[in-house]
Amino acid sequence: MLLIALLSLLSLSVAVVFGLRAVSASRVRTAENIEKIDTYGYVGGRAVDVTGTAPAETTLASLAAVVGDAASRRFNSLRLDAIQRRLIAAGYYTVGPRRYVGYQVLSTIALPVALIWLLAILGAGTAVIVFFAIFGLVVGWIAPSFYLGRRARERLERVDEDLPELIDLLVVTIEAGVGFTASLRMAADRLGGPLGDELRLTIQEQNLGLSTLEALENWLSRCDTIGVRSFVRAMIQGERLGVSIGQIMRNLALEMRKRRRQKAEERAQKAPIKILFPLVFLIFPAMFVVVLGPAMYTISDTFSGK
Repeated sequence: MLLIALLSLLSLSVAVVFGLRAVSASRVRTAENIEKIDTYGYVGGRAVDVTGTAPAETTLASLAAVVGDAASRRFNSLRLDAIQRRLIAAGYYTVGPRRYVGYQVLSTIALPVALIWLLAILGAGTAVIVFFAIFGLVVGWIAPSFYLGRRARERLERVDEDLPELIDLLVVTIEAGVGFTASLRMAADRLGGPLGDELRLTIQEQNLGLSTLEALENWLSRCDTIGVRSFVRAMIQGERLGVSIGQIMRNLALEMRKRRRQKAEERAQKAPIKILFPLVFLIFPAMFVVVLGPAMYTISDTFSGK
C-alpha cells in the first residue's frame, strides 16, 4: 500500500512540474537570463563554475528560477545580497539567489503536500494531517537555509585548515625566485578542495583584468574567516610597504598552525560535555538493564516465594 502511495505521489509530482513548466514557458527564458546575470563568475553565454564546466539545464532548475523570480518581486523582505554571499561561501557559484529562493519555495510546497498525501492514504485523522502539514511548511522553508548555512560554515573551516599548506607552498616558491602571482598560480594547480577552488577563482579574476590586491580583497569578501583575513591583510601590507613577503608568510604560517592547534584543543575540551547527554540517557540505562536486570529478576522471584 505504501509503495503504491509513493508511486502515485511521484507521478503526481512529475505531472505538476510539467504542467507548471507548460504554463510558465513564456517566462522561463527571461528568468534564465536574469539568473545568468546574477550568477557569480558570468563570462558570457553560459554561467560557468570555477572549473569551467557549464551546469546542466534541467526542468527543475528552470522552474525554480521562475518561482524564485516571482517570489523576489512579491516579497521585498528577501535579502538577495545576503543569500548570494551565503551561496558563494558554500561554493554554489552557479546558483543565483533567485533560483535558491525558488528551491526554497518549492520545498515549502512539496513537503507538506507529500505528507498530506501519505497521511490521507494511510487514513490518519484530520488533526494529525493538519499538524504534519504545518510541520512540513516549517521544515520545508527552514531546511534549505539550515543546509546552506552548515555547508558554508564547514567549507570556510576547511579553507582555514588548509591555509597553512598554501602558505608553505608560497614560501618555497617565492624564496626560489618566483613572483607572488606566479606562486599563486602554481599553488592553485596543486591544491584541491575549497581552497583550491577559491585560488582558481582568484586567478580567473586576475585574468579578467583585476590586480592581485583587488583579487585578494574579493577573496576576503567571499571567505571572511580569521585565517583568510590575516593572509590577505599581510599580503596587502607587504605589497604596499615593500616588506619581505617570505618572512611575513613564515610568521603567518606559524601563527595559523598555533590557531589550528588551539581549535583542536578547544574541541577536545568540549568532547566530555557533548558526550554527557548520550552517556546519561542512552549508555547508562542500557548498562543498568544488562547489569541489574538479572539481579532484580532474582530478587523479585525471592520475595514472591517462587
